[in-house]
Amino acid sequence: MASLPLLGLLSLILTATAATATTTSATGIRHGIIRKPSSDVPVFREAPAFRNGDICGSNASDRIHIAMTLDANYLRGTMAAVLSILQHSTCPESVEFHFLWGKYEPEVLVSINSTFPYLNFRVYRFDPNRVRDKISKSIRQALDQPLNYARIYLADILPADVRRVLYLDSDLVVVDDILKLWEVDLEGKVLAAPEYCHANFTKYFTDLFWSDKGLASTFEGRHPCYFNTGVMVVDVDKWRQGGYTQKVEEWMAVQKQKRIYTLGSLPPFLLVLAGNIKAVNHRWNQHGLGGDNLEGRCRSLHPGPISLLHWSGKGKPWLRLDSRKPCVVDHLWAPYDLYNSSIQSLEE
Repeated sequence: MASLPLLGLLSLILTATAATATTTSATGIRHGIIRKPSSDVPVFREAPAFRNGDICGSNASDRIHIAMTLDANYLRGTMAAVLSILQHSTCPESVEFHFLWGKYEPEVLVSINSTFPYLNFRVYRFDPNRVRDKISKSIRQALDQPLNYARIYLADILPADVRRVLYLDSDLVVVDDILKLWEVDLEGKVLAAPEYCHANFTKYFTDLFWSDKGLASTFEGRHPCYFNTGVMVVDVDKWRQGGYTQKVEEWMAVQKQKRIYTLGSLPPFLLVLAGNIKAVNHRWNQHGLGGDNLEGRCRSLHPGPISLLHWSGKGKPWLRLDSRKPCVVDHLWAPYDLYNSSIQSLEE
């Protein structure tokens, strides 16, 4: 499916809603309600099975590797993200998900298998102790969770046969063919992401950082721009060879001694890579839909075509919809919600 301009998003909602409301199909794809495995894990409907188009290859080199974290608290968002990726993909059977979790939660695994019986995925253990003593308190508690830092260690966790990976947050939906983002030419860079050079880059670091000539000189020779680490294409081989995990950790160690930033895992990425990444079209991260990090107030869409909607910020669409105080943009997320009571709540 092609990416959608703003006016095309309405038809997307209608199409997706029709798809999730179906109970049977001519091809025998089954939809149903999944039994709740645990009081802590939501109940999800079984998603439809999506098949590859004729142009899709079947070799290992044709795989699209996507990494996401797995947390019971964000599972509803993860399920919606996975559904959106598969639904709009030309080659959904070529997509392989790599889920990172901080603790073994068998109910979550059962839920994924029940909701997506045909999903290609692997699960990896991320040891929270690896990063716990390196984390400094930020402006929002959710940003301080060890799993939020797992993206730094992708190259250490993923198997050697995964040479490129697309990292995605759990609070987003994709409305375009993910293959387009996967195939971006990195042009020798270790990472690709949308850059936002109009943003005030100085606000991502404290006055202490900018007043220290030694620290501030970090960006000399670069034209640093903000990028959001919730959507990144990473050359895993180059990351390993360049020792980027250690470079990020070194800045986290500086933060423990001097408070040079307040935003969790993002600033050390910027310190290491800002101004030295491959810029991707902004359509691939319409971010900030969750509002700011303190109050999560509603925000409008930015003008232009959209391939990915991202509820970064404090406000999450499933929570605002459940509270019956949603923002307008939250209704763009709702059609991908596989939570068993979502259709009923929307009809009400």
